[in-house]
Amino acid sequence: MSPAVILLLVWMLVPLGMTLYFSFLRYNLLMPGMEEWTGFFNYRYFLTDPAFGEALTNTLLLVGGVLLISVGGGLFLALLLDQPFFGQSIVRLLVVAPFFVMPTVSALVWKNMLMHPVNGLFAWIARTFGLQPIDWLASAPLLSIIFIVAWGWLPFATLILLTALQSLDEEQREAAEMDGAGVFSRLIYIVIPHLARAITVVILIETIFLLSVFAEILVTTSGGPGNASTNITYLIYTQALLQFDVGGASAGGIIAVILANIVAIFLIRMIGKNLEA
Repeated sequence: MSPAVILLLVWMLVPLGMTLYFSFLRYNLLMPGMEEWTGFFNYRYFLTDPAFGEALTNTLLLVGGVLLISVGGGLFLALLLDQPFFGQSIVRLLVVAPFFVMPTVSALVWKNMLMHPVNGLFAWIARTFGLQPIDWLASAPLLSIIFIVAWGWLPFATLILLTALQSLDEEQREAAEMDGAGVFSRLIYIVIPHLARAITVVILIETIFLLSVFAEILVTTSGGPGNASTNITYLIYTQALLQFDVGGASAGGIIAVILANIVAIFLIRMIGKNLEA
C-alpha cells in the first residue's frame, strides 16, 4: 500500500504546501518578478475585506438552505418511493437521474429554460395566471442558487435515505400500527430514529461538497449582483483569476481549508456519537 499512500500524500501535500507558501507572498501575476515576503498581510487583508464577511454569510446560507431542502425533500421522496405502486422502478430512476447531470449543465438548464424572465418556464406559468414574471437570478440570486444546487443533491439524499428505510423492520411498523400509533407517530418515533445515522451521513457528505460550490454561481450569476451570491470559493476565484492576486487568493484558500476542516471534524464527531447510540 505504500506506493499508493505516498502518491496520495504527494498529490495532496505538494499543492497545499505551495498554496501555503504563496499565501505569505505579495504575488501578483501582472507584476512578474516582484514577489516579496509579507508574512500574514494577505491573511489580514482577506479576513478584513468586507467581501469576505458577505461571502462567509452566503456560504453558510447556501449550505444550510441546500441541506434543508435536500434532506427534507429526500426524506419525503424516500417515504413516497418506499410504497408499492405501478412503475416504481422507473420513477426511482427518474428521481435519481438529476444527480448524474453535470453542475454546469444543470445551471444552464435552470438559467435559460426555467428561470429566464422572458422565455423561461416559470415566466410562462406566471403569465398564464396573469402575474408579472420574476427575474429570479437578479431579484433573488442566492435563493436561486440554493434551488439549483438542491435540485442536484436531492437525488443523493433520496437514494441514501431510501436504502436505509428499506432496512427498517416491518414488524416494528405493524406492532406500532396495532397499538394505535398514527402515521405521524410512527414517523417521529420509529422511522426518523432509524434514519438518524443515514441523515447524519448525508449531511456530512453534502456539507463537504457544498462548501466548494462554484460552477452554478459562475454560470448563472457570476457572484452578483454585487456580492449577493458570492461564496468563499467564488471569492477566491475572483481574487486569483480576475484580480491576479495569487498571494491573497492563496491566503483565502488556506482559510477555506481551515473552515472546511472545522466543519468536517464537528460532523464526524456527531456521526461518532450516533454510531455509539
